[in-house]
Amino acid sequence: MTGVDQATHDHVSSITLARPDSLNALTPAMRDQLIELLTQASGDPDVRAVVLTGTGRGFCAGADLRGGGAGGGERIAGDVARVLRHGAQRLIAAVLDCEKPVLAAVNGTAAGLGAHLALACDLVLAAESARFIEVFARRGLVPDAGGAYLLPRLIGPHRAKELMFLADAVPAAEAERIGLVNRVVPDDDLPKTARAWAQRLATGPTRALALTKQLLNDSLGTDRATAFAAEAAAQEINMTTQDAREGLRAFAERRTPRFRGR
Repeated sequence: MTGVDQATHDHVSSITLARPDSLNALTPAMRDQLIELLTQASGDPDVRAVVLTGTGRGFCAGADLRGGGAGGGERIAGDVARVLRHGAQRLIAAVLDCEKPVLAAVNGTAAGLGAHLALACDLVLAAESARFIEVFARRGLVPDAGGAYLLPRLIGPHRAKELMFLADAVPAAEAERIGLVNRVVPDDDLPKTARAWAQRLATGPTRALALTKQLLNDSLGTDRATAFAAEAAAQEINMTTQDAREGLRAFAERRTPRFRGR
């Protein structure tokens, strides 16, 4: 038992962090299993969307520093950077690089690595009781897990600095107002709403969504010429898919398309 549960139903891979007594703080084993499940979802044609959520009062309280996540013993130069590259950064990259849309259903506190895990997802639903905490400054630490990459892209540099410098908890309603999350729903409605959104994603044109995700994720770090070339290449690739042909046929026949993820 690693503290991560997974089940696939109706083409949706539901991944649940299941260590409620620790607010789902991530151990190295949990982190590695999340990476493996996201990688598997990319290559599994039966999976067309992913939902990531937690159990209990927390979505994820960050890395489990008490359970071995911080490491021990004498460090040598390069140890910290190496652990970060192969640990938290690899997890965030797995979310960003997953070829299926990833939906976060944030059921409670999301702090540190846990906040960045949620914010790396393509869509973020939050329960009214959820809150987001850039906890690093409270501990005298520099943000990790891609936070300084993610936050300015979501809310701009000034707000990102406010959250990271002051390390205040951001309630769900405020997170929605400043653009950290897509939608806030009552706590009891979170599972139902997440299922409904995931099902819409799972019945969509899976390869087109994957290419769209890649274009959007790359857009803020590239120049116009490169972005236009990537767009043209994505269009060329997508027009070879069955779903693109089905979409065009359905338009011509004035009916709803039936996408199959291929």
